[in-house]
Amino acid sequence: MIAINTPASLRAGLQVRPAIPSDQQQIADLILLASHVHRHLDWRTPLDWLGCSPYWVLVEGRHLVGALACPPDPESISWIRLFAFASHLSGPSVWLPLWQAARNELAESGGATVAVIATQHWFDAILIENGYDLKGQITLLEWNDQPFIPAPIPSNINLRTMTVDDLPYVVEVDSAAFDPLWRNSYAALSKAYSQASYASIAEDADGIVGYQLSTGSQSGAHLARLAVRPELQGRGLGKALVGDLIKHMQNSGGWLLTVNTQADNAASLALYHKLGFRRTGEQFPVYTLQVE
Repeated sequence: MIAINTPASLRAGLQVRPAIPSDQQQIADLILLASHVHRHLDWRTPLDWLGCSPYWVLVEGRHLVGALACPPDPESISWIRLFAFASHLSGPSVWLPLWQAARNELAESGGATVAVIATQHWFDAILIENGYDLKGQITLLEWNDQPFIPAPIPSNINLRTMTVDDLPYVVEVDSAAFDPLWRNSYAALSKAYSQASYASIAEDADGIVGYQLSTGSQSGAHLARLAVRPELQGRGLGKALVGDLIKHMQNSGGWLLTVNTQADNAASLALYHKLGFRRTGEQFPVYTLQVE
């Protein structure tokens, strides 16, 4: 167990310790019943991260009253996967000891960029108070059965359904297309692929150059990931992949397609607007903090 200095603000009767597998039911109950729960927008549930570090809990007697998980994935990028606390406690009083423990552990293992997509307003004040910087905004767009003309597919490009054997090459495309903060590991993309309703790739004579991965809903689909190798961007591959997705969704009876992207990603926004996507008005702030 990693030793921590218990903050003076931690009231008597509370203990901070690493989460263990037998905590699973209590963590599940906390997520279900607590009034303040932050969960990362991810393909894995907070319970899936049990056994990975840092994952710390706050215990009162025999009861688990707080939890914080931020295991790095990919290496050196630690998204806050879970922060939750019981209603009789305050957010800052629970965050302080849990964050101190997690931060110490990250520092001892070499440091990391810690990141949060704050989907609930109560979390913003805690993050800002603890030195997190506003990195940007995630904005939500939707395509709601607008008239659609399929984008032409470049003559040297083949579109086909993704297979599990494609995943190592998909990870390479993903790493090339995104900054480190937004990259997905092989484990993450494997999990995403297992949950996808439709996943497709674009390939040329040299191999896979782009892909899309989407999840299903009652009304249509959510475009969870779209990537094209940087040297081939701007040649219509992204349009072709999204157009193929829309066609597939319509053939399945869907009419609504949603997607999230960074609000300052001009190229991404331009692509979606050309395809008929419109902003919904929903935005979520992204905060980061560097642990040395």
